[in-house]
Amino acid sequence: MAWRFALRIDPVASDDPREAFDDTLRVIDPLAPALPVGELSAQRGDGIFESLGVVDGHPQEVGPHLRRLAHSAELCELPAPNLVQWRAAVERVAAEAGEGENVMKLLFSRGVEGEGSPTAWITLADAPDNARARTEGVRIVTLDRGYALDVPGRAPWLLLGAKTLSYATNMAAIREAKRRGADDAVFVTSDGFVLEAPTASVVLRVGDRFVTPAPSAGILHGTTQLSLFAHLEQRGFATAYDTVAVDDLAGADAVWLLSSVRLAAPVSAVDGHAIPVDRALTDELNAYLLSPRD
Repeated sequence: MAWRFALRIDPVASDDPREAFDDTLRVIDPLAPALPVGELSAQRGDGIFESLGVVDGHPQEVGPHLRRLAHSAELCELPAPNLVQWRAAVERVAAEAGEGENVMKLLFSRGVEGEGSPTAWITLADAPDNARARTEGVRIVTLDRGYALDVPGRAPWLLLGAKTLSYATNMAAIREAKRRGADDAVFVTSDGFVLEAPTASVVLRVGDRFVTPAPSAGILHGTTQLSLFAHLEQRGFATAYDTVAVDDLAGADAVWLLSSVRLAAPVSAVDGHAIPVDRALTDELNAYLLSPRD
């Protein structure tokens, strides 16, 4: 990933009434050292982040991403971010994007250990080439997440549903999927229900009904999935949040992994068994997801 731009943010209180934040934003070299060794994002993964797609200079779904950033901050007991300041920072970074697809990452950590003030920054990079995943699809394997469906309600300290910087498990799952000859993984509960992919939401089509696992299962509520469901509902399709059994994946009419940068990647195989890929509908969904969305 080619880093193109970086911006350091001096976080202000969530209720700061100012309207201009230029003096709190500082351009930094994206390839130069920028964080002290005591920074808790590096020491312990103690922070949160968001990844936004930027298409032809337009940052996608800024409002939903900022609301999810605030939700993650609340779950992790971080200071509430000033969303007006963050929006100003996003707009500043987006101005550097230009044509094509880019990825913007918003990062917010607990800061340097012992100092008591958060650290915040945004990076901009060229997006990976996702053409093959969007057209040919991805092969997935199901991997046990190690807990039952009811665990999020019983153990909120696990921070399930927060987008934290602690992604070592997610990356390990993708490596395991590739060792098994697949492209990606889908986490499932120990009692047999679908959760999410390490970096994507899961959506199934059964007839004219589109279903995704309910966020109450402790999964990250996908901004791309929310946008896509609104689009599908406008087109007259039924959408639902439901409990999805593992066997439902192979029995669905179509399955997609949805994320802000890869967009809609159709699933072509589950645990080595081929499933149908609706190429025409996938192309239509991605055309929508590449259009400007606020």
